[in-house]
Amino acid sequence: MIYVVPFLILITIVVFIHEYGHYYFAKKYGVGITDFSIGFGKEIFGWNDKLGTRWKICWLPLGGYVKFFGDRNVFSESEQTNVINQYSEKDKNKLFILKPLYQRSIIVAAGPLANFVLAIFIFLIINLIAGKDMTPAVISEVQKDSPAFVAGFKKNDKIISIDNRKVESILEVSTFINISTSENIKFIILRGDQQISLLVKPNVVQSKDSLGNPSKKRMIGIKLAPLNNKFNKRSLGPGKAIYYSVKEVWFVTVTSLSYLGQMLTGATDTSQLGGPIKIAKITGQVSEHGLIPFFSVMAYISISLGLINLFPIPMLDGGHLMFYLFEKVLGKPLSQKTQEIFFRIGLFLLISLMFFVTLKDLKDLNLF
Repeated sequence: MIYVVPFLILITIVVFIHEYGHYYFAKKYGVGITDFSIGFGKEIFGWNDKLGTRWKICWLPLGGYVKFFGDRNVFSESEQTNVINQYSEKDKNKLFILKPLYQRSIIVAAGPLANFVLAIFIFLIINLIAGKDMTPAVISEVQKDSPAFVAGFKKNDKIISIDNRKVESILEVSTFINISTSENIKFIILRGDQQISLLVKPNVVQSKDSLGNPSKKRMIGIKLAPLNNKFNKRSLGPGKAIYYSVKEVWFVTVTSLSYLGQMLTGATDTSQLGGPIKIAKITGQVSEHGLIPFFSVMAYISISLGLINLFPIPMLDGGHLMFYLFEKVLGKPLSQKTQEIFFRIGLFLLISLMFFVTLKDLKDLNLF
């Protein structure tokens, strides 16, 4: 239960920013907004602003929504005549379904994009306050008969890149090894003044992450240590801080897509996949280590929320954008019946995924 409060704070901020992205551009383009909700279900408390929008917090905090004037949802309705004729000319100007296609697309895409902006902002603040670790990744020990030993690694080798990803910090080595999709990982190391390319086939072992949670890791059998056990933290100016913030968001996005692709093709397992229970647990664990780890996790969750919402699945923002693409190509919206079929499929997929990750979370917690 001690993890609940940090989780609720995190998810409320992330969901609010997502929904505010929709809200901001809807207001910009003159769309009427009746509700701005954090959570689903029965309202806990709320208030009306001077423009008539009901701002509210509801009991089920796993999401939120912005409800547009005259709309059940944010998708285009093809049979619009009966709906439109119910409104006066003044009210018609507030209808989402009558806005140009590009405006509807921007409004829908603004939610996920707001999540990416939030992540960039969080990383930016962290980089400005805490700086960035630039400790060289120098090997202090190569375990005998390990994959690294067999591949030819030696003590004092400096790791330059892993699978063509430049290594700028000792802290990146474990991450790059574990996200590699290759059976044999390509290392570029600096030995003296000579660059050498080495291929290593890692061992996959059952281990625990830094928070004590079970995880599978790819290990090659090396130990890294900073010179004199001192990490090289460098303060960053605004320009470099923005650069590294955008780079981190891009890295997490590409890595997440790569992992999902491997999972769908059977190239990797679902050991790293988690749902709300796992997120709540990790959020609570990192919150015990301070604000920077907590906000770092918030940035990662924000990226995940933005990315998932861009998937072309009906009921998600990406599904609405898919409908708009069809509308652009066909010159008219899909029929209401066709859209409803897609939405039923999307609902089934989302419920199935939620059921799967929840069962997995409970199993990981040894609750059954």
